Amino acid sequence: MLNRKRWTGDGNGRAASKSFSRFHLPLFTIAFTSLISGCAYTGSFREYVQHGLKVGPDYGKPVTPIADTWIDEYDERVKTELPNYADWWTVFNDPKLDQLMEDLYTQNLTLRVAGLRVLEARRLRAIAVGSFFPQGQEAFGSYTHAQQSLNAIPNKLSVESGQPLVRSFDLQSVGLGTIWELDVWGKFRRNIEAADASLDAAVEDYDAILVALLGDTADTYAELRALQQRLKYAQQNVEIQQGSLGIAEVKFRNGAVTELDVTQARNNLADTSQLIPLLENQTRLANNRLCVLLGIPPRDLTEELGPGPIPSASSQVAVGIPANLLRRRPDVRAAERLVAAQSARIGVAAADLLPHFSIRGAIQLDSENLSDLFKSGSTAGAFTGGFNWDILNYGRLLNNVLVQDARFQQLAVDYQQTVLQANAEVESAINTFLKSQERLLRVAEAVESSRRSVDIAVTQYRANAIDFNRVFNLQTRLVEDQDTLATVQGEIARSLIATYRALGGGWEIRYGIRRGAGPNAVEAGLSQPTVVAPAESPLPPLPADGT
Repeated sequence: MLNRKRWTGDGNGRAASKSFSRFHLPLFTIAFTSLISGCAYTGSFREYVQHGLKVGPDYGKPVTPIADTWIDEYDERVKTELPNYADWWTVFNDPKLDQLMEDLYTQNLTLRVAGLRVLEARRLRAIAVGSFFPQGQEAFGSYTHAQQSLNAIPNKLSVESGQPLVRSFDLQSVGLGTIWELDVWGKFRRNIEAADASLDAAVEDYDAILVALLGDTADTYAELRALQQRLKYAQQNVEIQQGSLGIAEVKFRNGAVTELDVTQARNNLADTSQLIPLLENQTRLANNRLCVLLGIPPRDLTEELGPGPIPSASSQVAVGIPANLLRRRPDVRAAERLVAAQSARIGVAAADLLPHFSIRGAIQLDSENLSDLFKSGSTAGAFTGGFNWDILNYGRLLNNVLVQDARFQQLAVDYQQTVLQANAEVESAINTFLKSQERLLRVAEAVESSRRSVDIAVTQYRANAIDFNRVFNLQTRLVEDQDTLATVQGEIARSLIATYRALGGGWEIRYGIRRGAGPNAVEAGLSQPTVVAPAESPLPPLPADGT
């Protein structure tokens, strides 16, 4: 038999205390344990105050390893002064290249997609800001017509007793309701911080894509000009070798030489001639890549570009110092902004460990008759304040904080890796630029010697002083040397382009900074803040976003 006093109390509170102890104390123990665990991951009260009434860490930029100087800084051709980053391609003094870069900026579709991602990031930030204010706000209205049954027992008794029964009634109701989770722990403010950093990263990604596309366009143009020069050399050598073949055929018909001279000459001519369709094909491929970069259907750009030399510039290059990469290169800044965004997400996750305080409110007008709905007596409303606390989360919330922290660590290391890669790219491009110039001097000497040797050999062969084998070898060598000459000239231009690209140059053009504006203008471009206000982000013309 159950002891009723154990369950209902004996009138002096002892059983009630025992009941509370048995059923409520474990819940408070769990809540207290959750609070202690939450505090372990959300910081002390002092830190909470120091962080602006927000839990979670305040962001600090990760330390990054970067060289103090360039490896080739000893070379007098490497200048540590600040270069003209804004429109670095003008160092080539090539109007065709300048026009291509302007067309790329206004027409490239990849860049347009990147701009649309910035618009997306702006909207996501606006959503994050909106979440700081009452999360639920609604207007409501309803109409109800109800009728009660006369045969239900309470109503039947009421009718039998002669009491009046309101069997049917109408109810009209209109009002406003809201729910607002207060940002006591800074959850929503941290989310805004993350959205701000993500927006910054989207803008930096846009700039990084712009830098890459400018570099690709200049590089493809230089490749195209080098291919045109290689094709020109091949065509010139075909003409020379056709002349040699003619001489060999005449001498063979006259019985002065054997058929071997003729077959060697034809072999040499065929080998050189096969280069022409190959180079024409490579030129067309470069032409098509340029069209895609310019955002136009592939077409022959020969008429627009016309003939032109391989781009050339001064033998010197201004590169600044390695530390400039941290603020110059958009991909480095984008990687850093992603770290900042993830740092804020740790605070968002940590806030879930603590109680959520919210208020609910509603004000409405209720009336049976529509004519009375907007009278003062129809006013009704309610206000509720409370909290909810996820105490039985079985480690899910704690592990979510650890997940966010692990992602933060990953992004921090990625940022450091991006800096290292940027440093290496500049070093490689500088060294290629310097060594290609040194190589060009030797190749130019070889070409001049080969050309002179061919002239002498053809003259001597015509005079029967030498056999055709020497002509064959020297003409073959001339073809190779001239092809190498054009290739190395292209490498010098392309390595200089790669240097400016690795330095992160070109994105300033969206600020309207142009060559000739002076060093102060360039410095102004360098000092542009990393965080760009959404309404002020100077992006190029973008398609309408529908807002």
